[in-house]
Amino acid sequence: MLASLFGNSLLSKLDRRTAVLLYIGVLVDEWVTAIGLRPEEYGTHSLRRTKASIIYKATGNLRAVQILLGHAKIENTVRYLGVDVDDALSLVEATEI
Repeated sequence: MLASLFGNSLLSKLDRRTAVLLYIGVLVDEWVTAIGLRPEEYGTHSLRRTKASIIYKATGNLRAVQILLGHAKIENTVRYLGVDVDDALSLVEATEI
């Protein structure tokens, strides 16, 4: 299936993870188009950021969002979400894991 989408020569140069990520992008584009939205406005990255923001707003648990996003540093998660640094660090210090 992936070879038919990306061509054999391209697929042979990509590792499995990259090929899967490309395929997920194709699926998201198809789903977004199927429900009448513009695919250029809804990609895998915007969906990832939206989900992380929803989880953070619902729980206030910045550490959980950090883990879900795979960020090594909490500062990266703070920047990614656009959260006030002082508020975020206070939440992190107050959160038990």
